[in-house]
Amino acid sequence: MKLIRFFTGFIIAVFIITLLPIKAVAADLAQTSKSAVLLELVSGDIVYEKAPDEAMPPASITKIMTILLIYEAVEEGKIKWDDKVTVSEHAASMGGSQVFLEAGEEQTVKELTKCIVIASANDAAVAMAEFIGGSEDGFVDIMNERAKELKMENTHFVNACGLDAEGHVSSARDVAIMSRQLLLNHPEVTEYTTTWMDTITHKTRRGESDFGLTNTNKLIKWYNGATGLKTGSTNGALYCLSGSAKRNGVEFVAVVMGVSDPKVRFKEVMDMLDYGFANYEVMEGIAKGDTVGEIAIHKGITEKTDVEAKEDFSVVAKKGEANTLEYDIELLPFIKAPFEAGEKAGEIVYRIGEKEVGRVDVITVNGADKMGFIDMFIEMFRKCA
Repeated sequence: MKLIRFFTGFIIAVFIITLLPIKAVAADLAQTSKSAVLLELVSGDIVYEKAPDEAMPPASITKIMTILLIYEAVEEGKIKWDDKVTVSEHAASMGGSQVFLEAGEEQTVKELTKCIVIASANDAAVAMAEFIGGSEDGFVDIMNERAKELKMENTHFVNACGLDAEGHVSSARDVAIMSRQLLLNHPEVTEYTTTWMDTITHKTRRGESDFGLTNTNKLIKWYNGATGLKTGSTNGALYCLSGSAKRNGVEFVAVVMGVSDPKVRFKEVMDMLDYGFANYEVMEGIAKGDTVGEIAIHKGITEKTDVEAKEDFSVVAKKGEANTLEYDIELLPFIKAPFEAGEKAGEIVYRIGEKEVGRVDVITVNGADKMGFIDMFIEMFRKCA
């Protein structure tokens, strides 16, 4: 009996000791940050948070939205990378972090974007805002509209660069959302977010001169696998950082806001990233476009059609748990003609153990026309034969 008690106690102790490091690490994260979020990029799952929805000044991590809108404008054909932008008096007057653009100076969209991403240049951000939005105020309207589309519920922008202003606020969750949108849909931005030093050439009436750019994000020098993303600091915001890193196919975004020390913001982001990589893994489901079965067609000129997954699926799970991702395919009994390709025909229901972790629509690969009178007559004759 004593031996049984000993082994039982030993097993319980081992189990508790195994769990302690995970809990201790989580408890120690983002201790000085006013707000923090750790998000897995592909799934969008948040695996750690601290006051994630508290609205506060975001400083230059505001520029993540500015950068996102630049890349989206290029993608939509509204602007081109080699378009020339003329710097206005207003843009040139921006204080804080800048590359000292002069009024009347011309730079390409590509060069100005490089200045924003690498050097966090306020003057370049406002120049691009005016180029896309017609004015900085016009661009700010676009920023706020995009924030609503992304469900950034605790964000309101007043300017394009992040200088302290009444009512200019965001939250760690919202910063993580727009960071994810940028990295997931425009991964080419990492060409600049991972560049440590570069140069631009000022072209003014006084001639040409080179100006050095140094990345404000020391994470790319200090952390293995760092991919970006953006720093920020003002008197009102203190020190902020949206940091991202990728290892073994898994990528996290760690956001801290309201940190009182510039070096501590990097440490807290690195601690959060370490926690993510050490304790979580990404599990992938059926890929978008993979055929998952077929469905009967009612009164169609064809009897059946293949169905496929509408979207990719992935979920983050804690390592060491019973992480078997399983799924059921729930199809309608039939689909009534006529219909187009892409018609919803059911759902893939994903679960880990007894817990449902997500759903993805199943859609038809092809469309089908409705049977005409002659088609119906032929079909009746065929079945009676």
